Amino acid sequence: MSIPTTQKAIVFESFGGPLLYKDISVPAPKPNELLVHIKYSGVCHSDLYAWKGDVPLPINLPLIGGHEGAGEVVAMGENVSDWKIGDLVGVKWLNSSCLTCEHCMNGRETVCPNADITGFTHDGTFQQYSTADAIQAAKFPKGTDLASAAPILCAGITVYKALKTADMIPGQWVAISGAAGGLGSLAVQYAKAMGYRVVGIDGGKEKGEFVKSLGAEAYVDYLSSKDVSNEVNTITEGGAHGVLNVSVSTSAMQQSLEYVRVAGTVVLVGLPAEATIKTSVFDAVIKTITIKGSAVGNRADTAEAIDFFNRGLVKCPIKIVGLSEIAQVYKLLEQGKILGRYVVDTSK
Repeated sequence: MSIPTTQKAIVFESFGGPLLYKDISVPAPKPNELLVHIKYSGVCHSDLYAWKGDVPLPINLPLIGGHEGAGEVVAMGENVSDWKIGDLVGVKWLNSSCLTCEHCMNGRETVCPNADITGFTHDGTFQQYSTADAIQAAKFPKGTDLASAAPILCAGITVYKALKTADMIPGQWVAISGAAGGLGSLAVQYAKAMGYRVVGIDGGKEKGEFVKSLGAEAYVDYLSSKDVSNEVNTITEGGAHGVLNVSVSTSAMQQSLEYVRVAGTVVLVGLPAEATIKTSVFDAVIKTITIKGSAVGNRADTAEAIDFFNRGLVKCPIKIVGLSEIAQVYKLLEQGKILGRYVVDTSK
């Protein structure tokens, strides 16, 4: 397979600076890495935050963002096994971890102190050729629709793991705040496939129709509702057993504490800059609620999330645009105007 020496990429050299669509060199894989011809990459809110410098994570500049890359293995380092040229592969947010610390040993490699993060500390998937650690890279079966599969690599894995973190049983209610967005639209489907009853929360009639088409049993429109918490409590007859906050609204996260059921779990996923939530210790103790954070997922979560996709239980609603159009996509993300997920075609 012929590998070019140069490629197209989106590079930024300063936080909030120009998103440069330019020619750069194709990277060489390290002994433990794959070289992946990225065909498609999903666009995540975290990519926007990395560009703006709005996350308390190490970021290496200049940087190529993106961490939902789907493509094909075109080369590999000498220490790589269990992969072959032509395999379909996914490049995830977690590019690599040490595999030996207490967190990695217990399946929590996503919080490894030595983690290498795609699109933050490791050049990401907004380029035509990207490197990925062979152990952490995700495997797709032959024939996979790579454009649709790309968002599963972060959005899908993230919401699937968050639903597991909510620790619910089939038949219970889960409220999803930000249900029509990139994460929310997948969360609705995963929740339904896992046997939960879904009440979606978002703004606008169009988003309500979209969320219900994905399998939500009920919808609360915060733009027209007089009391979101009361509506959720009424629909669920006492509050949601689990709440997934996948929006980037601090007020929505705060409000979720009002409609979580007694002994329920609030899961924080979205990452608005410098956000905080407050809760009364008395209420938290008396209601025995649990508040948890959840970030992406480990290798087992990845395989399970992809399996749901492969079996057709989850379909990612996507809109495909060219890699060169990243700046316009970021604007839409900031304005909250995206239904589902935008995916960039690296050939355009």
